[in-house]
Amino acid sequence: MQMQAALVTEVNKPFQIETVTLAPPKAGEVLVKMAAAGVCHSDWHILDGSIPKPLPILTGHEGAGVVETVGDGVTRVKPGDRVTLNWRPECGECHYCLQDRSQLCETLAPAINSGLQLDGTSRISWRSQPVYIMNWLGCFAEYVVVQAACCVPIRHDVPMEVAALVGCAVATGVGAAMYTAEVSPGQSVVVYGVGGVGLNIIQGAALCGADPIIAVDTDGAKTAFAREFGATHTLISDDSTETQIQDLTGGRGADHVFESVGLPALQERAFDAVAPGGMLTLVGVAPAESRTSWPAFVIMGKEKTIRGSIYGSVNPRRDFSLLMDLYAVGKLKLDELVRRRYRLDQINEAYDDMFKGELARGVIVF
Repeated sequence: MQMQAALVTEVNKPFQIETVTLAPPKAGEVLVKMAAAGVCHSDWHILDGSIPKPLPILTGHEGAGVVETVGDGVTRVKPGDRVTLNWRPECGECHYCLQDRSQLCETLAPAINSGLQLDGTSRISWRSQPVYIMNWLGCFAEYVVVQAACCVPIRHDVPMEVAALVGCAVATGVGAAMYTAEVSPGQSVVVYGVGGVGLNIIQGAALCGADPIIAVDTDGAKTAFAREFGATHTLISDDSTETQIQDLTGGRGADHVFESVGLPALQERAFDAVAPGGMLTLVGVAPAESRTSWPAFVIMGKEKTIRGSIYGSVNPRRDFSLLMDLYAVGKLKLDELVRRRYRLDQINEAYDDMFKGELARGVIVF
């Protein structure tokens, strides 16, 4: 099959729209016709080289579509099913899956980084060479071939644009508050960085009953978005931010602080905003070789906890449906996340708009 795809062929070069060849699914795989794909900063980390990957590569890890065909042995989905794509599939049998920690699946998670299918080959080729895929998905294309475990069937009354965002930004953000940090009613929350993921951390904290919920960003337009999603206070990030957080939290700092950008310097500042006995949760994707420094004496003496969060610690087979149910009854704002829609050939424009701070989330619509 011939199709259009947005490839990364060189580091620090724009996405290239190219005609590529897609092979049919093999055993255990599924062919999905894409309907929508979210524009996420994590994909840009591959384009700018901060997360090194083999090239050429097809990125895009936040998407939804309709099953076209299935390979041998696939029973989880069937042709015609509407699915949200899960970039952290689970085997269901390993040490972590049996503890309901499928985000750490030790069977499938390591294989994701290869950029190839489980058999070590690619289903996509361009100019007679294999194309790697990001996180087993590669959503910036008209069709994808994915593992059956990457497909989560969804209800029919949820728009595909919304369903796509549930596959990353919503699950990562809401899950970080609900599952990773386990925010409790009445606890104070600070969120550094209120892009697509940060806004959903705020939503998750609000669902948990947190108060106050303080949004911090360098961009005033983004902090205005944060109010819509449940923030009780907003701060423009500057040298006085941590002092202002102290003032808003009884002089202690926040019970829960989330860093959703992935910058070591910001992670260190976020630690200073954590109250004694509180938790810093790292949600943003940091450059692969970066290092962050925290004072061990303060961690010990004030019993501060630092915790990582991958994919919001969600179980996609269970939680994608839960998140869409919350949206359907008006408890999650997901339509409001979609600020602008683009064609696939406008992908570079979409990323320009993201860096200008004009988007909560941009969506490629097929």
